[in-house]
Amino acid sequence: MRRFKSVTISVLALLCAATLPAQAESVEWKELSVSASAYNSVSWQTTADKPAVAAWGDELRPGMRAIAVSRDLVDQGLTHGARVKIEGLPGVYVVRDKMASRWNNKIDIYMGKDVQAAREWGVQKDIQISWAEPNDS
Repeated sequence: MRRFKSVTISVLALLCAATLPAQAESVEWKELSVSASAYNSVSWQTTADKPAVAAWGDELRPGMRAIAVSRDLVDQGLTHGARVKIEGLPGVYVVRDKMASRWNNKIDIYMGKDVQAAREWGVQKDIQISWAEPNDS
């Protein structure tokens, strides 16, 4: 009986939520032109002991839409958790990693362990991105 009540309440909550008007998300997307490369969670590209752990401590997993950003972009506000749309790629990526200080105006797109896909992407210059502040909700 207890399980039945729990399921009924959950279904009712979902039905009520589905009938409420959707609130428009007011997000300010900022435009930027960057160089874009790709990387993988393999020891010879990141760190030998924990290749899937990003600079802010996030654990990267194949299939995640994650990027690393150069530190000058972090200083401009493109920081951990920021959402990013990348020209030519579907979906929204999230900033989960940061690059070594030698890079400027650059993003690095996480491609899991698919080294071939990263090589095929190569380095592309003047890629347009749109980015929004981290979603704090």
